[in-house]
Amino acid sequence: METETLALAQEVDFSLLALFWRATFTVKIVMLILIFASFWSWAIIIQKHLLFRVARRESSSFDRAFWSGEPLDELYDQIGNRPGGASERIFSAGMTEWRRSHRDDGKLIAGAQARIDRSMDVAIAKANERLTSGLTFLATVGSTAPFIGLFGTVWGIKNSFEQIAISQSTNLAVVAPGIAEALVATGLGLLAAIPAVIFYNKLSADADRISGNYESFADEFATILSRQLDA
Repeated sequence: METETLALAQEVDFSLLALFWRATFTVKIVMLILIFASFWSWAIIIQKHLLFRVARRESSSFDRAFWSGEPLDELYDQIGNRPGGASERIFSAGMTEWRRSHRDDGKLIAGAQARIDRSMDVAIAKANERLTSGLTFLATVGSTAPFIGLFGTVWGIKNSFEQIAISQSTNLAVVAPGIAEALVATGLGLLAAIPAVIFYNKLSADADRISGNYESFADEFATILSRQLDA
């Protein structure tokens, strides 16, 4: 009997592709959802890694130009109406409002400092939105993928028990394939969730540091303009 059971078990294909095709429709849908979530998460991770690297390089390059001692008006004219990085957009927003706050006689319109600060805050908010877009999806995958996979596993095991009842046999060759198919769903859930959680935490911390640099620059720039306003 044991020899027959082992022979039957060896005849069953336990490759991932075979387990997928033998799974029920519901379990297949769960697997496809998790595979899509995993691929989409990695796409976001790679895209954010490249975006953050470019943002750091642009910020470093602009900081060198800003603190080089070159007059701010000349730097603003060089940037023009199409600033490149987020730091340039923040600087451009502040300088644009600074120039608009001057009347024809050269005097400043009241409330210039508050308007400059608001203009830079808006630019910072847009930059932060670009930095953090997609991170919510990573958080969602990290928190829900294990449960989606567990649902697929429970459903698959339910069908395995149904097959046992129909065949009226607890033979390993009857039970093992269904359980293996069910456990694949849990494995896919963990495969999607673990990288999503790890990189969500890392990318969130990186985004906070970059955003903090933008806010620090805006504060320093606002201080420089404030001194000129007071003068």
